[in-house]
Amino acid sequence: MRKRTQAREYALQVLYQIDLAGKNPKDCLEDFWQAQEETCDEKIKEFASFLVCGTLERISAIDNFIKEYTTNWQLERMAVVDRNILRMATFELVFASDIPPKVSINEAVELAKKYSNLESGKFVNGILDKIKEKKNALG
Repeated sequence: MRKRTQAREYALQVLYQIDLAGKNPKDCLEDFWQAQEETCDEKIKEFASFLVCGTLERISAIDNFIKEYTTNWQLERMAVVDRNILRMATFELVFASDIPPKVSINEAVELAKKYSNLESGKFVNGILDKIKEKKNALG
């Protein structure tokens, strides 16, 4: 598995834990890295932490982007996995300009297929594609 793919999986697991348990993000990251210490490459840890911290720092703006394109879906009622995949990928699309949008979307769709279900992959793809289009229109 590629390092950034692994980092996205780890970031999703941390975001899921924070969202579900309402734990302190710093504590969650520290606990997670302690549990992964033997198997975790430093580049994976660095990128996963970047995704988690960046997503959480901009969560209000990210949630507003998602809400704009999820008609008939309340963010709070989405599956926790899908919500956090969307949040993390939206962070990448909107705030991480060094990551190609196609990569962010494809990785998010694969995470949805792996950790949720096939329909989630289509759902995630549709929303992220609309967010990408809006970002492109805004420049």
